[in-house]
Amino acid sequence: MKLDRVQQEAFVRLQQFATSGEPLAPYTTYKLGGAAAVFASPRNDVELALVAEVVRDTGLPVLVLGRGSNMLVADTGYRGVVVSLAAMSEWLEFHDDVVHAGAAVALPVLARRCSAAGLVGFEWAVGVPGSIGGAVRMNAGGHGSDMAASLVGVHLYDMHRAVRAWVPVANLELRFRGSSLADHQVVLDARIQLAVGDVVASEASLAEIVRWRREHQPGGQNAGSVFVNPIPGELPAAVLIDQLGLRGFRVGGAVVSEKHANFIQAEPGATAADVRAVMQHVRALVREQAGFDLRSEIRLVGFDDVADEPAEGVRW
Repeated sequence: MKLDRVQQEAFVRLQQFATSGEPLAPYTTYKLGGAAAVFASPRNDVELALVAEVVRDTGLPVLVLGRGSNMLVADTGYRGVVVSLAAMSEWLEFHDDVVHAGAAVALPVLARRCSAAGLVGFEWAVGVPGSIGGAVRMNAGGHGSDMAASLVGVHLYDMHRAVRAWVPVANLELRFRGSSLADHQVVLDARIQLAVGDVVASEASLAEIVRWRREHQPGGQNAGSVFVNPIPGELPAAVLIDQLGLRGFRVGGAVVSEKHANFIQAEPGATAADVRAVMQHVRALVREQAGFDLRSEIRLVGFDDVADEPAEGVRW
């Protein structure tokens, strides 16, 4: 990727812990998409503050990357600064029934560690291949629970104001697969309140959730459920898509899964544009035939026709 003057300025200032033209496909579960103009991996708060300073000075967009499990990167890549917190936020602490986890911790890892410690209520996360930071942002959930059920609060870093603060869960405005967090607000860590329970029963629950997911959801290159259920708990998006006969619908190397109609698989040779085209077709047909305007769970990154996230974000 050839950098323009502004991108080059950002890279030069961050080069001690950044690369340019870093392919983003390996960082996502779709394994698709182009490169980042600047890919920064800050190792501490000082380096994160420098990223914030550079973003403010250059006006480049910024994207915080977790495990890429709900993200589709455009084939043309991302023209701004991608920030990975893996080097500074992959840690766990247990304090009685409260878990303190860095934003880069994988949800399945946390679920298993909690279970082994005799803490229950987070088993649902064992099958969600995301990070704590991403899970907070989208209020990830499944099997009757979600982040909102146990989250106490988070440490946020606001890259526009260069301010770090503790923010209680109420301020995050968590909703079904969403929150009020904006792109410039970085989840650094989260505090989770669980209950003391039986290790054997908890581990049995983990095993059952893993079994259920393997039976009902496809593997391979995908990002999980593509669309938010239009009526949570009552009308799954998969049912609407299935009723319209869209299982197997294909554009290029992207196809609606035959196993689960709310999954779009990326087969060999697929492009991000293929996946996007399938998403657009499914959404348009559901709107036309069923009257529901499906909201995407998938974060579209680098697509010119996708509006930016709300700029204001969480207030504190």
